[in-house]
Amino acid sequence: MEIKQIPDQKAFSPEKMKKVNLFETDRMFTDIYCFEPGQVQKPHTHEGADKIYCVLEGRGRFQVGREQRHLGPLEITLAPSGVEHGVVNDGPGRLVVLVFMAPHPDAPRLPHPP
Repeated sequence: MEIKQIPDQKAFSPEKMKKVNLFETDRMFTDIYCFEPGQVQKPHTHEGADKIYCVLEGRGRFQVGREQRHLGPLEITLAPSGVEHGVVNDGPGRLVVLVFMAPHPDAPRLPHPP
């Protein structure tokens, strides 16, 4: 069994938000996103994959669709497939977010039956 201590995995970059992979399979991935104040994950979409954001530390502004909300520690939200989403660390401190995504966006897609 592979076990990781999340505090030991945190990494920040002064240039842009840092993504640190914790686990990855052909079907999903789990990362932590580490934001310095003022850093963003630009709004974007994923067709065919859902993303979950769970705040571990700090506070940030999360966009899902047309709605924007500030989330803090242990608050979680879902960005469903095809819905635009993004994150802004508009607070004074660092922001650490646990991210789950499935199915993996790079997984081969099977055609849907007619």
